[in-house]
Amino acid sequence: MNAHHLAQAAYASAATPTRTDRGTEYELFSRITRRLKAAFGDDSSSFSHKVTALHENRVLWTTLAADVAAGANKLPQALRAQIFYLAQFTIHHTRSVLGGTASADALIDINTSVMRGLRSTGEKA
Repeated sequence: MNAHHLAQAAYASAATPTRTDRGTEYELFSRITRRLKAAFGDDSSSFSHKVTALHENRVLWTTLAADVAAGANKLPQALRAQIFYLAQFTIHHTRSVLGGTASADALIDINTSVMRGLRSTGEKA
């Protein structure tokens, strides 16, 4: 390996764009939504795989609920209320999916809608 390749390798991470909070949230939603789709889109997925995907999604939404409930949160009150409502719905619906009385489609749809909202500013993360 010559000096040029060594320099490229050393500085490659510095060349990657810095992710904004919004971009980080989008990537987190994207990763979890992909896992939900993989777990529930394949009939051969194990119950454990499905439970893991649901758990990750529930942790995400529980964290969001706690964040928007905090007094220091700077989002508009109406948006905070909507996010909190979606978190409650998601947590409740997850129980129904685990119990076999509901599909994960609604959870995937909600996450996808949030991702569209995060991208609506035209920001590239």
